[in-house]
Amino acid sequence: MTNQYETVFILTPVLSDEQTKETVEKFKGILAEQGAELVNEENWGMKKLAYPIEKKSTGFYVMLEFKAEPAVIEKLEVAYRRDERVIRFLTIKQDKFHAAYAEKRRNLKNQKED
Repeated sequence: MTNQYETVFILTPVLSDEQTKETVEKFKGILAEQGAELVNEENWGMKKLAYPIEKKSTGFYVMLEFKAEPAVIEKLEVAYRRDERVIRFLTIKQDKFHAAYAEKRRNLKNQKED
C-alpha cells in the first residue's frame, strides 16, 4: 500500500547552485529507484535557521512530496544521514486532510504561475 509523504531537508549553505541541484537530484534518484512517485518539488531557497546548526545560521531548504511504500522512508533517511551536505531533515506521512491541503496549495501556486 502506498502512502503520501512530505520530506523537507536543509542543505549546508556553502554549496554552489550546481552542488545543491546535484544533491536534490541524488535524493530524487533514490526515490525513483525505490519506485516512489514524485508528486511535487519545491526549492525554498536559502533561509535563516531558527538556531545555529553545525555553526551555520542559514541553509538551503528543499521540500519533496511523493507517494511510496513505507519501506522507502528508511532508505531515504539513511541516505540523508550519510550525506554530509544535509544538516537537517524531516519526513512526515500525510493524512487525507494534509494531502488535500497540499493539493489545494499546489493548484493555487500553479494558477499564480500561469
